Amino acid sequence: MSLKKSIFIIIIILLIDQISKIYIKMHFQLGEDVAVFSWFKILFVENDGMAWGTKLSDIFSFIDDKSAKLILTLFRIGAVSGIGYWLFSVIKKQKTKTLIFAISLIFAGALGNILDSVFYGVFFDDSYGQVAAFLPESGGYAGVFHGKVVDMLHFPLYNDILPEWLPFFGGKQFSFFDPVFNIADVAISTGIGILIVFNKKAFK
Repeated sequence: MSLKKSIFIIIIILLIDQISKIYIKMHFQLGEDVAVFSWFKILFVENDGMAWGTKLSDIFSFIDDKSAKLILTLFRIGAVSGIGYWLFSVIKKQKTKTLIFAISLIFAGALGNILDSVFYGVFFDDSYGQVAAFLPESGGYAGVFHGKVVDMLHFPLYNDILPEWLPFFGGKQFSFFDPVFNIADVAISTGIGILIVFNKKAFK
């Protein structure tokens, strides 16, 4: 796979990811949801941390939230730079299409979430009880590197009381699948999944 094809894939994913996030940010209040199907909702949430909203300050109590966010954003920038170098290297060495495609997905997804973390705090005001405005006169809700990642894809596949006959969990409330994510997360997960499932094909 050529560099041009890889860049095309990255641009397409970034456009879909950012257009969906900007639309949600400018049309939904935080926590607002729309049911598309019984098992799929558009639910606007913002992630200020890592996976499932975990913050560095939750792990290391001596770090305040603002510093934790800055460290996380800088780490993400470093990580995506490393992924970008890896992608350029495998293209230059003419590695397998499977490997290049998978890394392109991971790079695009990581870059998509970094754009939120770096710029959204400056470009938008907050979404608490209101629909956010783009480039508000009063300024954004946070500084550079302190933006929150916009998530909106929610798949509540099951939310009910489990049958009584089940051992240990019978009769208890159970829900699946709770995490809310975005297009960038889908790209990252798909890329990693390809590397795991098609490992031998990717790394000949």
